[in-house]
Amino acid sequence: MNFIDNWSEISAGLKETRLDTEQIYKGVLLDVRRDIVRLPDKSESEREYIKHPGASVVLPVYENGDIMLVGQYRYPVQQALLEVPAGKLDPGESPETTGRRELTEETGLQCDKLQSIGFFHPCIGYSDEVIHLFVGWGLTETSKNTDDDEFLSHHRLSFRDALELVYNGSITDSKTIITLLKSWKWWQDEGPFQI
Repeated sequence: MNFIDNWSEISAGLKETRLDTEQIYKGVLLDVRRDIVRLPDKSESEREYIKHPGASVVLPVYENGDIMLVGQYRYPVQQALLEVPAGKLDPGESPETTGRRELTEETGLQCDKLQSIGFFHPCIGYSDEVIHLFVGWGLTETSKNTDDDEFLSHHRLSFRDALELVYNGSITDSKTIITLLKSWKWWQDEGPFQI
C-alpha cells in the first residue's frame, strides 16, 4: 500500500481531542479561542486559535484571457497588495454566493459561469479558516458596492503577466498566489476557451 492509501490511517493516530474551550476575545472579525486538548499520548495541552467563518475568492477571466485583480491597502503589513476579489462568508451563505457577491461588490463585475477549483487552509497554525476558490467568466459590468471603509484600485492584466508578478515576488498574498496557480492549471486542462 502506498502513502496516499495509508494517510487516513496515519492521520488518525495524530488526532487531538478537545476537552474544554474558552473564548478569550471576540471582536468584529476575530474570535480567539483557547482549548484544552488530549494529545495522542493521552497527555493534555492548550491550543490557541482563531475561529473564522471562511471566505471565497473569484478570479474573473475575460474572453481574451485577461483577468481582474484589485489593489488594497492591508494595514497589518502596512502596504497595498494586489489580490483576487475575495471576502468572508456571511452567516448561512454558501461559498458560491459569497464569491459572486464579493466579485460584484469589489469589481462591479458579474459572471455568468462560476467554477470551483478547490479550497485551502491559509493559516493552519492559528486559524480554522477555509478559503474557497472559484474562476468566473462570461463577465458583464454592473455597479460596484464596496464597504464604506474599503478602498480598492482595479487592474486588468493578462493571465501571464499576473503569473510573472507571482514569480518575481510582486504578488505576496497567499490566496492570490494559490488562486492564480490553480486557476492557470485548471484553465489549461479544462477551460472553456483558449487563453
